[in-house]
Amino acid sequence: MEKKQIKIGDVKIGAGAPVSVQSMTNTKTDDIEGTLAQINELTGAGCEIIRLAVLNKKCAECIKDIKKKSPIPIVADIHFDYRLALKCLEGGVDALRLNPGNIGGRENVKAVVKLAKRNNVPIRIGINAGSLEKYLYEKDAPLHEKMVESAMNHIKILEDEDFDLIKVSLKSSDVQTTIDAYKMIYNMIPYPLHVGVTESGTLRGGAIKSAIGIGSLLSQGIGDTIRVSLTENPIEEVRVGYDILRALGLRQNGVNFISCPTCGRCQINLIELAKQVEQRFKNLDKNITIATMGCPVNGPNEARHADFGIAGAIGEGYIFMHGELVKKVPQENLLDEFEKIIMQNI
Repeated sequence: MEKKQIKIGDVKIGAGAPVSVQSMTNTKTDDIEGTLAQINELTGAGCEIIRLAVLNKKCAECIKDIKKKSPIPIVADIHFDYRLALKCLEGGVDALRLNPGNIGGRENVKAVVKLAKRNNVPIRIGINAGSLEKYLYEKDAPLHEKMVESAMNHIKILEDEDFDLIKVSLKSSDVQTTIDAYKMIYNMIPYPLHVGVTESGTLRGGAIKSAIGIGSLLSQGIGDTIRVSLTENPIEEVRVGYDILRALGLRQNGVNFISCPTCGRCQINLIELAKQVEQRFKNLDKNITIATMGCPVNGPNEARHADFGIAGAIGEGYIFMHGELVKKVPQENLLDEFEKIIMQNI
């Protein structure tokens, strides 16, 4: 099946476009200044599309001013009230996230679709395992099949209105249910898929669930844009998202950090050193690999593929490039010297 490509603002989604990273603000959308500050912070971390909760008319009215100053495309997240969707479309929003089945009758859907089509604005059908139609909960079928059935029902509503600027998500807090739902729908529709594990939890657990769920789908070519949902600062969602993409070789912007596990040969505080290296170079927008290794015995050889690396020893450290020793440095000067060498050679 030939896959369709859409655009959210200037970001291409689907049909061979790079997998994009999204997040969602946790500010009050009617706090224009605070929301824009967070959008700018997320943009600096690499976020490419941002979603805003539109809870009421006041929030919807603020979309116009936020859109004017936002450096990245904005998606309005709307439930139940089709008038909020219309107001956001009038304000120039780049995309909508809604379910056409829960914004009222057919006339309401027609009004939203008509304006979205005129403005060339895509609509994401966002299916959540926790909020399916009542009849589906009573149906004897696996949850992922119910989710797909719900998505297909909503897709048909839009297609019946001759609208095809569609993106679809099918999220569950259960990793396997999420995977099964996306795999099932992938060959049923031509539309791009927004992938994520919803309500995945706090940073550590949520990152693990997201890496398994999102990563396994992306490794099979399923997924066009992602959001890592974490109970954490949205900045961490973006960072984990890029970590997943880099691990799969799908995106290469920013530093790829590698470090060895600790062992009996380790003669420095490797855990702390690795954290310091990541902290120092986390904002370096270069496609390079930096290694932090625990000893000079195996370090440079095991990390030979790294562009730059350090290996610890007793009271000192070794700096290497592409597996070749460059300099031996006292431990107290190691990070500063390491930074100098990196900046001189990138």
